[in-house]
Amino acid sequence: MKTRQLNELARQLRVDSVRAAAAAGSGHPTSSMSAADLMAVLLANHLRYDFERPQHHGNDRFILSKGHASPLLYSAYKAAGAISEPELLTFRKRGSRLEGHPTPRRLPWVETATGSLGQGLPVGVGVALAGKRLDHTGYRVWVLCGDSELAEGSVWEAAEHAGFEHLDNLVAILDVNRLGQRGPTRHGHDLDAYARRFRAFGWHTVEVDGHDVDAIDRAFGEAVSTAGQPTAIIARTLKGKGVASVQDREGLHGKPLPDPEEAVAELGGVHDRHVEVQQPPAARTVHAAHSGHLDLPRYDTGDEVATRDAYGQALAALGTARGDVVALDGEVSDSTRSEFFAKEHPDRFFECYIAEQQLVATSVGMASRGWVPYASTFAAFLTRAHDFVRMAAVSGSGINLVGSHAGVAIGQDGPSQMGLEDLAMFRALYGTTVLYPCDANQTAKLVATMADLQGIRYLRTSRGAGPVIYSPTEEFPVGGSKVLRASGQDRLTLVAAGVTVHEALAAAEALDREGIQVRVVDLYSVKPVDRRTLRDAAEQTGCLVTVEDHREEGGIGDAVLDAFLDGRPVPRLVRLAVRTMPGSASPGEQLHAAGIDAEAIAAAARLLVETAMVR
Repeated sequence: MKTRQLNELARQLRVDSVRAAAAAGSGHPTSSMSAADLMAVLLANHLRYDFERPQHHGNDRFILSKGHASPLLYSAYKAAGAISEPELLTFRKRGSRLEGHPTPRRLPWVETATGSLGQGLPVGVGVALAGKRLDHTGYRVWVLCGDSELAEGSVWEAAEHAGFEHLDNLVAILDVNRLGQRGPTRHGHDLDAYARRFRAFGWHTVEVDGHDVDAIDRAFGEAVSTAGQPTAIIARTLKGKGVASVQDREGLHGKPLPDPEEAVAELGGVHDRHVEVQQPPAARTVHAAHSGHLDLPRYDTGDEVATRDAYGQALAALGTARGDVVALDGEVSDSTRSEFFAKEHPDRFFECYIAEQQLVATSVGMASRGWVPYASTFAAFLTRAHDFVRMAAVSGSGINLVGSHAGVAIGQDGPSQMGLEDLAMFRALYGTTVLYPCDANQTAKLVATMADLQGIRYLRTSRGAGPVIYSPTEEFPVGGSKVLRASGQDRLTLVAAGVTVHEALAAAEALDREGIQVRVVDLYSVKPVDRRTLRDAAEQTGCLVTVEDHREEGGIGDAVLDAFLDGRPVPRLVRLAVRTMPGSASPGEQLHAAGIDAEAIAAAARLLVETAMVR
């Protein structure tokens, strides 16, 4: 498309952004207007995309990192013929696909949910990495960023990772419009300040007038032809460009224009230009979902095996059976045991180093391309990436996250290394599955099961070796539990998961010698929880005792309570959990100090039985 036509298209994108926000009575038209020239040139001259086949393997991928500029994205969709004029004007209305911030749950052309700033480029790195090392189809990844979000540390995790991996299929388009929500950004229009930072991470940079369509066109062409480096197009723009009353003015962020009709007239009126977007090159399907028989590791009952070891061995086996499985780690693969996968499938293993936000973002990017990622680090460190996991849930992303070294049972390393909040974090997110196995065979089966689940899947593993109590043929359906000990004379039920299952079994043995019968439930599926088994236990034994190597808030105790939220009577419930701030001690000493070892469980059970007898 030539200069005049590009300028006309940019004006149309501005007009439609203004109109969409006016119809909604809310939105971010000025943030959209600053990037309209950039979007016009990209859409008309450089993007290769089949809107009728959004999953085409050869399609370029576009990510709007500054997700609040959604009016611009939807205006571009209209220009490409993907949505209609009437639909554009449903922006932000109930039931509309055109949400305030775009999500792939609603629109097939959206790669990932954005709106929490600083996430688009990290996810784009994951998509580009998949393209370069897995897909081999030659697609490019274009990410439109705002300058305000460049204050986020996650952007620089992404910049370093992209430079290190030489992702020359990645282009970051920086809309430097000088103004954030409440006023000027840190660097204003100092383009070189941004260029220096990106160059320091190994990027090729191009500084450009973001309203000169010919200069933008040349810059995009330079980005496409640059080999061995990702490219940052650093564009000087003006917020509200084209309308004198709002252009480059503070105090107008996130508001419709004061007089939209006058603004539309100033921009040249309403037009309905259609853009013929370039079609992508032909591309083959790059991986098969199932490429062989799954031969999971098998462990003998009575053996002592850490669940983290079983995770690594099961993942390696799964990688042999399925060509779509990839593994990522945060530079602790020798501890999480994902190193077993790395040794057997080095072409599908990705080291993300100590950058947990980028670890999760890379997983989300790869999942968007049809891969099945398993990303692992210490459970404690996944809390650092909570917002990325939250936004992955908004996207409907299918990723597997594995947190090792959970709870006080890790021992001497101390509280900074102990995952004590992870179950609560993952339970609170929409559509998640939360699993906490207690032995090696259970772990192996759950690792395989996770691959075919929907949404965010979290598996919690333990550092120390524990006894294998299940046969390799045992099945562990998600949403289930296992009753390990039961009788008709049970006085109460112990509900545990992970390391505390073994403590609960030991406590039950001690109580049995005293003539006190108790039931033991292994609640390996923390979400969804096995309501039927828990309700039966409450009805038959009268009292539940939950035992968890986790904080009291949001963990197994709260998961058990969820079984009684439909109006059923809530049983007597005693919750044993980590309520202190641990120090350094041996694993056994830690469990005892936290009051969640066999001795503490037995003491709580005796007290309950005595109390019941008094009543």
